[in-house]
Order: sequence, then C-alpha cells, then structure tokens
Amino acid sequence: MGIEEHLPGDVLLTTVEKVAGWARSRSVWPATVGLACCGIEMMHTAGPRHDLARFGMEKFGATPREADLLIVSGRLSQKMAPVLRQIYDQMPAPKWVIAMGVCSSSGGMFNNYAIVQGVDHVVPVDVYVPGCPPRPEMLIDGIFKLRKLKVAKLPIGGHREEVETENERLALAKPATIEQKGLLR
Repeated sequence: MGIEEHLPGDVLLTTVEKVAGWARSRSVWPATVGLACCGIEMMHTAGPRHDLARFGMEKFGATPREADLLIVSGRLSQKMAPVLRQIYDQMPAPKWVIAMGVCSSSGGMFNNYAIVQGVDHVVPVDVYVPGCPPRPEMLIDGIFKLRKLKVAKLPIGGHREEVETENERLALAKPATIEQKGLLR
C-alpha cells in the first residue's frame, strides 16, 4: 500500500543521491602510475581490444587535477613513494585508488628495503587487483567493483566530506593484511 500502486507504469521513482551516484560512477577519469610490467597491462586495457572508453573512462588524465581514480600498477620504490603521495594529494575529492598487481598490493617477490611492501602504506587503497601481472579483464572487473560498491554509493553534500575523511583515516590507520589483499575493502 504505497504510492507506487497509484502511479502509472511509466513513472520512475528514485532519489537525487542515487542519480548523482549513477552519473558519477559512469564518468570516472583515471590517473595512471605505471611503475613496472603491470603498467603494460594497464595500457592494454585502454587499447582497442578492451576499450575503457565504452565505460566512460576515455580520458586518462595527464595531470592529477583532472582525475578521480588513481591506478597504481607495479612495484613502488621508497624513492617514488613521496611522489605517489603528492599525486594523490593533488587529486580533487572524491578520489579512489586501485592497487593493480601483487607488487603494488604487497611488494610481491621484492621483499627488500628498497620496495614499499604495499601501496596502502602510502595512500588508502579501495580495490586490490591480484595477479602478476593481472590481465586487462581483471582490471576492468576491479573498476566495475569500485564503481558499484564505492563510487555509486558515495553520498552527496556536506556528509560526503565526513565519510571520505573517515574512510581515508581508517584505511591509513591499519593497512590490509596479506589475507585481505585481493579483496575489496
């Protein structure tokens, strides 16, 4: 016994927040940090076979100020970590991060002093894409999971900033364990 029963069949009911989330999730612009062999697979994802443009991601930003998704692919050295953090800080809010590959997720086979053992020690990571190197289909799946579970559900207005700040604080306070990596946090 709701209003839906008294409306004609061609009326669509939704909220402004859901429409804004749908629009935001269909226009994600990535900034890419291709640090090793995973960078080649990331570039392949934008090529004609996989074509990220059909998902609203045709604009790979040359500057972090134009992007809202940071894709980190490959191993992150200690010297490159401050640069990655600066790129992340220059991105406008809302912003998301995908760690692509085992090296960016956990340091991979490079367990030494020169490689950061997980990008989540430097920036908060929303989605981990496992593999060495992960196939372009896996990156597209990670992007879809991010769009569905994080981007589309982000609230609008002043409450959004509180949610973003709290999520970033929690993500940086305790990096994911090795068992959690490869899964969406």
